[in-house]
Amino acid sequence: MEQRKLTKEDLDKVRNIEGFPAGTDEDIINLSQAPFYTACPNPFLEEFIKEYGTAYDEVTDQYHRDPFSDDIEENKHDLIYNIHGYHTKVPPKAIQTYIRHYTKPGDVVFDGFSGSGMTGVAAQLCGDGYDSDGARNAIICDLSSYATFISSNYNTPNSGNVITELEGIIDDIEAKYGEYYQTAHVVDGKVQTGFNGMPIMGSINYVVWSNVYYCPHCGAEINYYNVMIQNGVKSTEKMVKCPNCHAVTDRTKLDIKFKVAYDDALGETSKTPEHAPVLINYTVGTTRYNKAPDADDIRKIEEIERKPLKEHPTNMMIHGDETERLFRVGITHVKQLYTSRTLFFLSEFYDRFKDDNKKLFLFTSALPKLTILNRFMPEHGSRALVGPRAGTYYLPNLFVENDVIGQLRFQLKKLGNLSYKKGHVYVSTQSTTDLSNIPANSIDYCFIDPPFGANIMYSELNFVAESWLHITTDNKEEAIINKAQKKKVVEYQALMTKCFSEIYRILKPARWVTIEFHNSKNAIWTAIQESLGVAGFVIADVRVLNKEKKTINQFTAAGCVDQDLIISAYKPKDSFKRTFLKNAGTEETVWAFVREHLGNIQPVIVKNGKIEMIAERQPQLLFDRMVAYHIMQGIPVPMDASDFYRGLDEHFLKRDNMYFLPDQVNVYDSARIVNDVENSQFSLFVTNEKTAIAWLYQQLSESFCGPQTYAELQPKFMQEVKAVDKFEVMPELQTLLDENFLKDNTNHWYVPDVTKEGDVAKLREKNLWREFEGYMSSKGKLKLFRSEAIRIGFSRLWKEKNYKSIVDIAERLPEQTIQEDANLLMYYDISLGRI
Repeated sequence: MEQRKLTKEDLDKVRNIEGFPAGTDEDIINLSQAPFYTACPNPFLEEFIKEYGTAYDEVTDQYHRDPFSDDIEENKHDLIYNIHGYHTKVPPKAIQTYIRHYTKPGDVVFDGFSGSGMTGVAAQLCGDGYDSDGARNAIICDLSSYATFISSNYNTPNSGNVITELEGIIDDIEAKYGEYYQTAHVVDGKVQTGFNGMPIMGSINYVVWSNVYYCPHCGAEINYYNVMIQNGVKSTEKMVKCPNCHAVTDRTKLDIKFKVAYDDALGETSKTPEHAPVLINYTVGTTRYNKAPDADDIRKIEEIERKPLKEHPTNMMIHGDETERLFRVGITHVKQLYTSRTLFFLSEFYDRFKDDNKKLFLFTSALPKLTILNRFMPEHGSRALVGPRAGTYYLPNLFVENDVIGQLRFQLKKLGNLSYKKGHVYVSTQSTTDLSNIPANSIDYCFIDPPFGANIMYSELNFVAESWLHITTDNKEEAIINKAQKKKVVEYQALMTKCFSEIYRILKPARWVTIEFHNSKNAIWTAIQESLGVAGFVIADVRVLNKEKKTINQFTAAGCVDQDLIISAYKPKDSFKRTFLKNAGTEETVWAFVREHLGNIQPVIVKNGKIEMIAERQPQLLFDRMVAYHIMQGIPVPMDASDFYRGLDEHFLKRDNMYFLPDQVNVYDSARIVNDVENSQFSLFVTNEKTAIAWLYQQLSESFCGPQTYAELQPKFMQEVKAVDKFEVMPELQTLLDENFLKDNTNHWYVPDVTKEGDVAKLREKNLWREFEGYMSSKGKLKLFRSEAIRIGFSRLWKEKNYKSIVDIAERLPEQTIQEDANLLMYYDISLGRI
């Protein structure tokens, strides 16, 4: 498609789509490069699908892929990856691997949380290189106008002369104002002169500025650098000794010295923290030097403060969880995050860049290194310039004022790497909670790296750059946990459910979504799982990015979700859903689901000559997935665990405690002939009853240690038990063995075979139900309980359609117990809507 002018009529078509940004129509139109990029919901996406997509027809559709099962190494030193920074990024070559696995050339890929646009880059790179198999097309969108602006530039090539034009602009401004980044060369306190008797001038690399305080005890002025760094104290030291009264004070208790001045652009008097320049790093020839600012350096700073500024942000910062730390110290407006000299040069460059997106792209790429958030930590030696603290508006006691000209030249060297353009990528600024501008069943694959809980406050952190673009994020639909926005886990989960539901709608049946997950809180991991289930997806695989394979139990155990995970989930075929719902209330739905699920799991994974155990093929996880899918579809679960485990052997083929379809088992058996079954112990954190039982199954399995006595198990069990939830009643090892395993005549405990396992499960459920009845007959908050008894109780109450009792018990449990257990949360949420 040819580039066209976005019109107000186009805006009117998408104005009601969730996530339409805050900005004037004129600014949105000026920043957009329709149809490829719009700084609002893209009204041309349906046209894109018609031109580049393929219609879905279940009758003729032959698509099938197993979930991608290899571990991926991230390479963050990719030239393309490093052109422009962003809070979170996945290297495009890592995404490229997934795209090539799940799609064919010409397919349409979607990313609803595009960030800096690496999914679009990856889709195009599939047509590049010696092993290329053809570019894919992509639709990428993000709620942030800053993110989509970066994405659009990453996914369009440089024009032939843009680099030359940028070099020319930088040269012009340096020729005109470069003296303000020059300083006299000083050796041993003396200004060095040249043959002409004039001072030798060095080029300033950066200036270190120090916070200034008052001692709360004597009122003396304290220059942080002079008191701390010159005395050999680390910049991170918390206690400060007053040079006047010698009182030692926590630095957070020092009184800030404020600078009060009238700002013509703001039309008001501002009161901001005072900073003093304390060190200049400069270069003469090829050598770097340090010096204290002299009178001429101070004169230049004061002179540039009086110079009139061209266009620059005059808007106030937004109030939020992160920005409040700025408001607390008097920084209320965007411009106050820059020194006077930096702001002057930025306004000059912006005036020359603002009408060209590629030039603006260079401008925004340099912004993070030009605020007063950049830390100076001399204890790191040559790496003292550590940059801003990621993901925050942390204000350091010592900050670095970088040379704007030098930063732009440095970034310009990277910009030359934007030379690819093989596929077609459309960029849209909107919320994934509303993808009404994309037709249903039109997307071939989705890769997303969504926000996770309270990890990063994107709209707040992007606000500074967006202020230069004149278009800011409408964060009403921002899926985060944020006190200022009054969003907790419940609100976050509801927003993620809307997002996944829209992704489910636009994705073709039998296709896949890959989610990169990074969060250390179980409640967020649980919320993501439930949101996927409510939307209709079925999780088929979970892996660690760039680390060894681990079990599902590790990811759900308290405190274990501390690495990047890759979640693979699929959208079941429409024919399966129709049959499933038609047979509601019969056992056929159970086996129909298991058949569908096993068909979407790879039959064998071989690594280093060993066959991995696939958790999704094991009975316990098959049961959990089956129950969850029934509940999410709003139909009764027609059998309990004991009947399910018994029925697995009747309906499917079993190998190494994993179940297979007939056409899959031959693949597994063939691999088994030439490879060993992996019998190394998964690192499993025992933190509750469920993970304790899983650990015992592993220990007693024939593929691991086999049958063992209580005496052999007890010391190993005690070693594996980690911090147990304070509300959880952890049964004794003997109780766990009695309720879940069998003992032979030599006192060795072993895993029951399938015929006896059903009886063991029934006996255990009976005992746990009796315990649950005790909870129901008691009153008040439940302070100590067995989570497995709660699970069994909720399952039986669900069968009986006793939704009120589920809600009553759930509300007597600690909030974290519900929020961190996907099964309990699922029962509670759906029951809540039925009473």
